[in-house]
Amino acid sequence: MKNFQKYHEENKHIYEEFKKLAKMLISRNYKRIGAKQIFEYIRFQTMISGNDGWKLNNSYSSDYARLFEEEHPYWVGYFQKRVCKVKN
Repeated sequence: MKNFQKYHEENKHIYEEFKKLAKMLISRNYKRIGAKQIFEYIRFQTMISGNDGWKLNNSYSSDYARLFEEEHPYWVGYFQKRVCKVKN
């Protein structure tokens, strides 16, 4: 978890975009959404916009899903998660 916290502190813009996209999908009545799906969309958007400064670490996609649910408890369950065997 320590590594994720450092990464998150250095990359607040990633979580802001993650939240925006998750809320958009929820508002469109999707019942299940994938954190990796959102990461890949962000990656694609930054590539076509020419903004190569965003370095997304796939290892943290589930951490962002958990953070989102922690901040928005009324939306718990939209992300399907596996039990973490090893936390960083």
